[in-house]
Amino acid sequence: MPHKKDRSGSTVEKVTRLDLGGEIREQLLPFCRLTKPGEIWEDSISGHRVGLLDATNRADIKSLFGKNKVALFINDPPYNVKVGNVNTANLSKVPLSDYLAFSEAWVKNALRICATNAHFYVWLGADIKDNSQPFPDFMLMMRDFSPKVKPRNFITMRNQRGYGTQKNWMWVRQELLHYVAGNPEFKVTYTDIPKILKGYYKSVGGKITDNMERSKSKNIRPGNVWVDIQQVFYRMEENVPGCYAQKPLKSIERIVETSSRKKDLVADFFSHSGTTLIAGERLGRKVYILDNDPVFAELTIRRLENLRETGGRTGWQWNHPFSEITKH
Repeated sequence: MPHKKDRSGSTVEKVTRLDLGGEIREQLLPFCRLTKPGEIWEDSISGHRVGLLDATNRADIKSLFGKNKVALFINDPPYNVKVGNVNTANLSKVPLSDYLAFSEAWVKNALRICATNAHFYVWLGADIKDNSQPFPDFMLMMRDFSPKVKPRNFITMRNQRGYGTQKNWMWVRQELLHYVAGNPEFKVTYTDIPKILKGYYKSVGGKITDNMERSKSKNIRPGNVWVDIQQVFYRMEENVPGCYAQKPLKSIERIVETSSRKKDLVADFFSHSGTTLIAGERLGRKVYILDNDPVFAELTIRRLENLRETGGRTGWQWNHPFSEITKH
């Protein structure tokens, strides 16, 4: 089927933004395997689970995880921020008190299944037009869960594309909060960015050495500002059409590699495009993942199946993940 093009002749996605609802969702729902709240799909190969569940419902979480404990949480909840002046049922801005009640509920559920030593990551947004909410109040809320979890870091991922006006700084950041329970292991990894600067000296065994001599790698370690990761857009293989603000696979794999071991259980309470599941599959972790939307749950399952059937393709680029629709 030829690629769809816009008026300028550029190739575009065949699926419109799915979190806005509309006719496209009605077309996709008949092809979803999980249609009733509470249903769970289990992968017969690696043991992953995908549930059509509510992150704030304690019974739902228990049904998915049972007695299993989670070593790594990677969560990308709704940000409660209007983007591009859009406000829908799935991308809505509610009163801050409601958002914090929602956040407290799902965090409580996560901590009930948290291992003694675990990492807990949360992607979050900040609405500069609303006193940077919900970011600051979410952080204040997390204090209530101390000493069960404590902050470890505040990471910024820089997008190459952004939004803003000529009268303001371009908004290009993604906020990622890192908390820990207990004292979990952390594995040092390296970026693809080469080290180019010398000059950091210290004495080692009586010899003055510079930073390049002491280095364990020719590349730099990732700090808490990530500038080496490309945000996902439709020309990339990993793109899942219809999934707005999809997290880059490289960012999730960095978290999985540094903050878990092979065969650890990884959890994601907000599946969206299923990136955490793909990262876990590629890196040998079992992932239990959920979403309250049958379309995103189905996309997550299909993305895993597509990875295996194609020998490693991580998405659909601009092609349609629902081949049933393209045949009509």
